[in-house]
Amino acid sequence: MYIREIQPPRPAPIDNGKPVQGTWTSAFNEVDLLDIKKPYRFPVPRWIRNARIKEWESFFIQDDNLILVAILCNIKICCYASVILYDKENRERLWFKKIIPGSGWHMPHSLRNTSVYSRSWGFFFRIHNWLDANTVKLDLDIEPNRKRPSFTAHVEFGLRDEPAIPMAVSLLFSEDRSMYAYKTAAPVRGDVVFGGRHISLNPASATGIFCDFKGFYPHPLHSQWVTSLGYDASDRRIGFSLAENQAKESFQNNENALWVDGKLTPLPPVKITRSAGSDPEWIIQDMEGMVDLVFTPKEPVRFRMNLFLSNSYYDSPLGLFNGVVVNSEGEEIQIKNMCGLGENLFLRV
Repeated sequence: MYIREIQPPRPAPIDNGKPVQGTWTSAFNEVDLLDIKKPYRFPVPRWIRNARIKEWESFFIQDDNLILVAILCNIKICCYASVILYDKENRERLWFKKIIPGSGWHMPHSLRNTSVYSRSWGFFFRIHNWLDANTVKLDLDIEPNRKRPSFTAHVEFGLRDEPAIPMAVSLLFSEDRSMYAYKTAAPVRGDVVFGGRHISLNPASATGIFCDFKGFYPHPLHSQWVTSLGYDASDRRIGFSLAENQAKESFQNNENALWVDGKLTPLPPVKITRSAGSDPEWIIQDMEGMVDLVFTPKEPVRFRMNLFLSNSYYDSPLGLFNGVVVNSEGEEIQIKNMCGLGENLFLRV
């Protein structure tokens, strides 16, 4: 059985100007990767070091009626906001995205009581991280146009409703360059209105995963993620978030996590393989016998961006998961047609 060391809480993932590696079950007081004294072999001006740090916060929320995916990202040459709403009843997808040249906003260094927002004509996206009050809030307001209806959402992660153990990790790409990730799963309450339809999110049936990322990511960056939420045959709330990235060492520490009714199981590294064909399935497996999943894409979401000398490709289909995951007690949890998404990201910035 895979076992990972969980370290005592610490204020930051940096010690005396050097990044540390590990896994924790509480958020850091502050994450500022510019505190790393020498991330590169030669002295580099602060503004260049800052430009190399990529950071984003993301949400994956679903209940019986809808799936809501939202991301706010700062890759320094531009800022990117994306909101995907999938109406399960009508099998309709709404996708709102916005690109703003330059680093128009700065992601917070702390999740204690901070906020970040993007406001422009017909578009408002705000995240309030408030772990001191056991909540994270998301506010969205998008005006209609000729191709899409209006969309409004006000949702809240109720970390106090069903206490879930979060996971924070610091992973090394080199001796002095690292990434940080914070992930938590929780019941969600709130309201979503689109096209004249109103859906109230009940925490008894609505669940979300919230993620916060920062990193001196490699150039180019190529990572894959899969995320899913739902309920098992015993009506327990299940959520998992798995990734395959370019971290130097991924066995003792990685960003893979499983939650069962709020209880955290750190998972081993996984390999994500896409089968051949026009609509390939994603095979997600590990070497410890704890993850054996198949993701079948149903709704494609693809985005390509070319700015200046940079380019990126983002493939994030919605689909269904089937297979088995094993928790820390050795229990095999059957995953049957659980909704989720896969993410394949290539970023050369």
